Amino acid sequence: MTGLHERHLAVSPDWLALYYRRPLELTHGEGRHVWDADGNRYLDFFGGILTTMTAHALPEVTKAVAEQAGRIIHSSTLYLNRPMVELAERVATLSGIPDARVFFTTSGTEANDTALLLATAYRRSNQILAMRNSYHGRSFSAVSITGNHAWSPTSLSPLQTLYVHGGVRTRGPYAELSDDRFVRACVADLEDLLGHTREAAALIAEPIQGVGGFTSPPDGLYAAFRQVLDRHGILWISDEVQTGWGRTGDHFWGWQAHGEHGPPDILTFAKGIGNGMSIGGVVARAEVMNCLDANSISTFGGSPVTMAAGLANLSYLLEHDLQGNARRVGGLLIERLRAVGAGSSCVREVRGRGLMIGIELVKPGTDEANPEAAAAVLEAARERGLLLGKGGGHSTSVLRIAPPMSLTVAEAEEGAAILGEALRTVE
Repeated sequence: MTGLHERHLAVSPDWLALYYRRPLELTHGEGRHVWDADGNRYLDFFGGILTTMTAHALPEVTKAVAEQAGRIIHSSTLYLNRPMVELAERVATLSGIPDARVFFTTSGTEANDTALLLATAYRRSNQILAMRNSYHGRSFSAVSITGNHAWSPTSLSPLQTLYVHGGVRTRGPYAELSDDRFVRACVADLEDLLGHTREAAALIAEPIQGVGGFTSPPDGLYAAFRQVLDRHGILWISDEVQTGWGRTGDHFWGWQAHGEHGPPDILTFAKGIGNGMSIGGVVARAEVMNCLDANSISTFGGSPVTMAAGLANLSYLLEHDLQGNARRVGGLLIERLRAVGAGSSCVREVRGRGLMIGIELVKPGTDEANPEAAAAVLEAARERGLLLGKGGGHSTSVLRIAPPMSLTVAEAEEGAAILGEALRTVE
């Protein structure tokens, strides 16, 4: 155990998890690579939990941060803030939500917390519909709508939460159905649920479940849900904290795979937009955003420095078509990983979209989750110079792969080869 690890344990909560038997101290990064305190170089396939969206030490972002910090670092939302207004204008346009208003926060958790406040105030109801296996953050309200009990440490809640089928395609009572029949069954479940409850405020859903192991329903499920929700006046909140900004390759927002009836009423975002700077936010049409009848500000949301970073990062993303790169390189990577998985008795499924890929591990010959194998692969990959993430259902048996969206073909090939070696050592 290193001295820094001992010091960490002495001052940090027991529940603050660290990866690896010998935890890493990352000291610097460049592009898609990071280095630890011992000088070891790693190909980063997790990007600080999908947060380093474009690249480590991206010059355009570091320059924008330095220049803004040299002018003024902080002012709060009590003063006009040019970088905040400029980023809000761009996000409002990109969101697809008509007459959109944007409120910036410091994290995805806080963004979802704000969305819940808006929805419950607008609808005058504390009842929330959420998806099974979901994750929406670590605040008191966010854990109360999280359908993955491994990440929900208390049953106490300010909300009444009802859980809906549909977020996981290949497990559960509808897994054997065709996509069309799966959607119809989930819609029937939602209709039945609403027939036994008071009017709910909103449905909150991740288009692709992040912590849950990069699971997703067939395209169009949330559009079908939307028709039911609209009849009841229930709002749709799309949690785009992990799926936003083109990471799925096919779409700029995850909701667009389900968008035939239009955009969500509320959209939340965070992670990648700041490329490591602390930015979250909420977009909603004006009628919903303006429903609060009390004063509110944000001390740190919309900070001039983080907004400058977000503007530079978003510009780089759009100018270099990183969404297209996620589609092209992500498509190649998932093909390579499926070929690797086909030769492994512990790989149940390789799934995902763009540069958001999950490899679900099971005990050979069964459908039983295998978190021990996932932990072993994580270690074996690290020893070979590749960093991965973990997640999945109620056990961490899914390897989560989400590198910076500027990933090259050569790096994708290298990462897939390392993963193949790591899986073979576990078998």
